[in-house]
Amino acid sequence: MYKITRVGDDRLDIEMSGSLDADGMRTALDELVGKSEDIENGKMLYDVVDFRLPTLSAIVIEFSRLVPMLRLMKKFNRATVLTDKTWLKKISEFEGTLYPGLEIKAFDRDKRAIAEVWLSS
Repeated sequence: MYKITRVGDDRLDIEMSGSLDADGMRTALDELVGKSEDIENGKMLYDVVDFRLPTLSAIVIEFSRLVPMLRLMKKFNRATVLTDKTWLKKISEFEGTLYPGLEIKAFDRDKRAIAEVWLSS
């Protein structure tokens, strides 16, 4: 499951749970693009409830849209990831180093209030 909610003019909340197949990835990326259309200096909050790797076909879809996704990421300057998986926190924060102008910080899921403060600062 991949649920995207627009929160105000500059923020998206994204809830991830389970694995995505090709159709799910296509739908999720289309929704992400649509809901971030007029965002500038945006913020994202990822809540990773139950992470499972996407299917190989979903990864192919994601890579096929790499250039538009890179453009989309320029609309955001801050993101937080809520997860209880240590390795996912490290990968998320490392991913932030790959996108100039985007800072990513990861928190345990029970630290949502602290993550919200960081995201808003």
